[in-house]
Amino acid sequence: MTEPLPTGATIGILGGGQLGRMLAVAAARLGLRSHIFEPGPNPPAGDVAHAVTTAPYEDEAALRAFAGSVDVITYEFENIPTSALDLLEHLRPIRPSREALRISQDRFSEKTFLCDLGLQTAPYAAVDDAASLSKAIAETGLPAILKTRRFGYDGKGQARLVSPDDAAQALKDMANAPAILEGFIDFTHEVSVIGARSAMGDIACFDPGENLHEGGILRTTTLPASLTPSQRSDAILLTANILNKLDYIGVMGVELFVTRQGLIVNEIAPRVHNSGHWTQNACAVDQFEQHIRAVAGWPLGDGRRFADVVMENLIGDDMGRVPALASEPGTALHLYGKADIKPGRKMGHVNRIKPRS
Repeated sequence: MTEPLPTGATIGILGGGQLGRMLAVAAARLGLRSHIFEPGPNPPAGDVAHAVTTAPYEDEAALRAFAGSVDVITYEFENIPTSALDLLEHLRPIRPSREALRISQDRFSEKTFLCDLGLQTAPYAAVDDAASLSKAIAETGLPAILKTRRFGYDGKGQARLVSPDDAAQALKDMANAPAILEGFIDFTHEVSVIGARSAMGDIACFDPGENLHEGGILRTTTLPASLTPSQRSDAILLTANILNKLDYIGVMGVELFVTRQGLIVNEIAPRVHNSGHWTQNACAVDQFEQHIRAVAGWPLGDGRRFADVVMENLIGDDMGRVPALASEPGTALHLYGKADIKPGRKMGHVNRIKPRS
């Protein structure tokens, strides 16, 4: 695909969660259609999409029919089976690329990629068994976190090691899955940059946001972040470096630890990102529209921030606060349409806006 998609074209989205929902809304604003492919019934994105395919990722006939109905394919989460991507990439362009997905799906590959770029990460080592865990502890030191190399998110698939006595239980928690041990970083706070790269190679980054986590789940993102001008520039430049190295098309989230020695990359996410939801109410073009523009071959939009903002995730029983939040001045409410309220489940978010002084 060399020409920008015309209005009326269809964006195929793998995954039907809240990110897919907000991507579909952004596509509709640009006169584009969206087709969701999601194994689970009644996905949040299905409420706002032009079409939905409900089928497992192993259903080749469904995948072929899906590809035949769309003009380009993107995704809202990383853990898509390789077999599905192998089939789809021969039928339609996949944006961002398979290479970006391959790297981000494996924490060890991701850390290695970042270090090869000359970027700083936490000390790390691969772990497959008790012997390699013992060796990894000697290399990274303690305390440390043992994580599954694949499929972990929101604090899942992780075990903390404070002493060597924790090793056996931590390894058991991994359930024999390949893992990575990451040494602790002495950081003051965490920030993230939401960056975008177009099919033409243009790059636009949103302002870095400052993140606060609770129980391994993002609770708030605050703009502006506590950064010096040089730290802000470094965060944006390293994000651009990653995007260019991958020949990336779309939006990416880059999480960073701020330390006295500089910025350390925690992880990258080849998709729109929870810490970028603030852009919906503090920028003319938000991260979701920016992603749709990029994968559709359009020019990137103006992502400059015109307001200070705090994004707060609504998790589980936070839904009981919705009536009060709906009447709170300066607050924009975004709910995901999920029927079941569960502990630790992201149900929506609010953006609290304050005009910049």
